[in-house]
Amino acid sequence: MLHPQKRIMVTGGAGFLGSHLCERLLGEGHDVLCVDNFFTGSKMNIEHLMDHPHFECMRHDVTFPLYVEVDEIYNLACPASPVHYQFDPVQTTKTSVHGAINMLGLAKRVKAKIFQASTSEVYGDPLVHPQPEDYWGHVNPTGIRSCYDEGKRCAETLFFDYHRQHDVKIKVGRIFNTYGPRMHPNDGRVVSNFVVQALRGTPITLYGDGSQTRSFCYVDDLIEGFVRLMATGDDVTGPINLGNTGEFTIRELAEQVIALTGSKSELIMEPLPSDDPTQRRPDITRAKEVLDWEPKVKLAEGLKPTIEYFDRLIHDMGDRIAV
Repeated sequence: MLHPQKRIMVTGGAGFLGSHLCERLLGEGHDVLCVDNFFTGSKMNIEHLMDHPHFECMRHDVTFPLYVEVDEIYNLACPASPVHYQFDPVQTTKTSVHGAINMLGLAKRVKAKIFQASTSEVYGDPLVHPQPEDYWGHVNPTGIRSCYDEGKRCAETLFFDYHRQHDVKIKVGRIFNTYGPRMHPNDGRVVSNFVVQALRGTPITLYGDGSQTRSFCYVDDLIEGFVRLMATGDDVTGPINLGNTGEFTIRELAEQVIALTGSKSELIMEPLPSDDPTQRRPDITRAKEVLDWEPKVKLAEGLKPTIEYFDRLIHDMGDRIAV
């Protein structure tokens, strides 16, 4: 069913999640403006959209103001993997904080509804499990991950203050681990690492003993959550957790990847990185009640198209994939 056409801007629109969101919004008949500085985003992710009559791409860094006319804004711009956000931590904080200020200022000026792609990292290394939205978190403010964790926490603060002070219509979704086609092959995240290593037959790296847990949400399920949250009435602001409640150890993920790829890769152990959370699983009670949303794609089911994507990428890119 086609929705009334809106002008929708997606910052970080050439990234993993952003490109899937642009695709979904175009499929609903909207005009989509993709904004990206291509630090971690890729033209390859959106090249199939370039000829679409309702799609436009703009190279722009959200740490600088932007003057456009739009009805809705999805603010996804920010490097989201430790490898990328620790490469230039000052810029990472600026992207979260200055980017939020600039996009909120735009939303205030044009009276647009604005969605913030927040993160489960606002909970840090949680002392409460699973994590509900009213848990304030256990975050190191001075560690190597702080640029991302605290940057995203400050962005949430800004969103709620713009809402209270300027009546900006906000939606805040907290994203838990998500995977699928178009993940960056060198982002250091566990799914992309394991799949690339398995397809190449190189050893699969487990950090620690592999007993730390994660919950993996397939990208299509997550994008459905985005769209449903944006469509809620003005009384719904969030934050709302968006993620899969199926919890797996990192070792179990590695074993699934090996089984699905038919790989001969061995498992090797490396020391656990600093501030790496030992467990992560969302409480999605609020998403079920408010959005009538919960993930449908099982891990093994979602890993298949993800593996196919990386298999094609390795064939095309070869040694340019560093894992």
